[in-house]
Amino acid sequence: MFTGIIETLGEVIAIQTEHTNIHFTIASAISHELKIDQSVAHNGVCLTVVALNDTTHTVTAIDETLSKTSLGNLKVGNKVNLERCMQMNARLDGHIVQGHVDQTAVCIKRQELDGSWEYRFKYNASSGNVTVEKGSACVNGISLTVVNSAADEFSVFIIPFTFVHTNLQEVQVGDTVNLEFDIIGKYVARLMVNK
Repeated sequence: MFTGIIETLGEVIAIQTEHTNIHFTIASAISHELKIDQSVAHNGVCLTVVALNDTTHTVTAIDETLSKTSLGNLKVGNKVNLERCMQMNARLDGHIVQGHVDQTAVCIKRQELDGSWEYRFKYNASSGNVTVEKGSACVNGISLTVVNSAADEFSVFIIPFTFVHTNLQEVQVGDTVNLEFDIIGKYVARLMVNK
């Protein structure tokens, strides 16, 4: 389980394909602290550490993960948002995030404002996922507050700290991001459908 508060940025330094799996090797400031078999969120996707070096770690994404996330679009040199799983005795600064991406979305607006940035994301609403204004959504692993919500899109505003310390700085209009919708909202939506 995660909080959506990004610890650090990592950089993809190697990508290796093996059958339908892809192994990503990431260099980061926390790689030396990780352990084999540890869960780490990469752009919001919970992946298991399978190999370690002094300054790098390697994770594997299977075909199922690649088909439901934007990880397959990663290239050497790309930045990824990293978060280790939360400790049960720690504060929950973001919101409850599972690291299980629900679907992807496309950035349809990026506007620099006076001291902040607005991003708008469009997604396929046919699976029943929803956002609510002032609720939470996880974009590339980042816990964000929804500002404007529609049936198949939503906006968020980004403060300078988040912009500088996450890979949102690299997201442009037309780019694909990972979405994990609020777990409580997903349960409520399911209950309403089954009524």
